[in-house]
Amino acid sequence: MEEQAAGNSSYRILVLHGPNLNLLGRREPETYGHTTLEEINQRLESLAAKWGAELSILQANGEGLLIDALHDAMDWADGVLINPGGYTHTSVALRDAIAGTGLLTVEVHLSNIHAREAFRHTSLIAPVAVGQVAGFGWRSYELGLMGLLSVLVKDPEAGS
Repeated sequence: MEEQAAGNSSYRILVLHGPNLNLLGRREPETYGHTTLEEINQRLESLAAKWGAELSILQANGEGLLIDALHDAMDWADGVLINPGGYTHTSVALRDAIAGTGLLTVEVHLSNIHAREAFRHTSLIAPVAVGQVAGFGWRSYELGLMGLLSVLVKDPEAGS
């Protein structure tokens, strides 16, 4: 799908980066690449502007902070783009917070979690997300944001 502005509507998206993502660019670059979290955020902001969307971005290492941000987003956000990091495979509480908000959510991962250690193959988040993008490095975030915005603008080719 071609990038397009979302018309007169401005979609508000909460972007959540989970634990250890503040170390991107330095942490295991052979797995997660050399792109920093700030660079990813800048790319997301640029893409969002093309779609007429506004982002609120938070990185937190603590599960409770991520859950609090989701609860708060119920009052203002149209959707959520989340990389839950290690909480993907362990946090029933984060999964329940996503389900409880009712917000359209896309899960993203830099690495292909399905090609890694067996414990990473199961996502507790995926069943309550509209989609999942994994394995494309920093581009996973852009692809996830485009998918989320496509669903929000009800693009018939985006599915739902």
